Amino acid sequence: MATTTASNPSLTEKLRGLSGEAVKFGLVGLSGVVVNFAVFWVCINGLHLASLRSNIAATLVAIATNYLGYRYWLYRDRDAASRKREITLFLLFSGAGMLIETGVLGVSVYALGLDSHVEQLAAKVGGLALGTVFRFVSYRTWVFKAVPEPVAEAPAAVPAPAAGVVAQAELVLAAEQIRLAKAE
Repeated sequence: MATTTASNPSLTEKLRGLSGEAVKFGLVGLSGVVVNFAVFWVCINGLHLASLRSNIAATLVAIATNYLGYRYWLYRDRDAASRKREITLFLLFSGAGMLIETGVLGVSVYALGLDSHVEQLAAKVGGLALGTVFRFVSYRTWVFKAVPEPVAEAPAAVPAPAAGVVAQAELVLAAEQIRLAKAE
């Protein structure tokens, strides 16, 4: 089977592609962070909800907006054959990321007693950073899987003993074509 440079990129090309993907992931994630923090702030200050409830509500809204960015912009060229599987895995890994984020906030508020709005936002930033690393790895690995590149069919190898027979048959065919061409 023959390999080409396109199907077997160098380490530099892989890192360049990964860094571009990470930048786009960051842009979609940044829009989700803006949504997340805006909803969190409204829930805490406007609706006077507890910090963990506010965090869960904010993260759920951000998850919904991020899915649209990931599916239709960042990973639009990835395999979308099974949307049900994709959405299920996206929600599963997003939920795990939300648990990471909420866990950091919960430890900060309830175990460490850091409950001012500024301290809660700082804990939210830390939890969001940990959750984001987890999401990036899981989304690109399991949720938005790359479409496999088509493999070029290699010509079938002819066993050594049969190679002589094949060469002889080709000579016979060539001679026959010449004979037919002269007869016409």
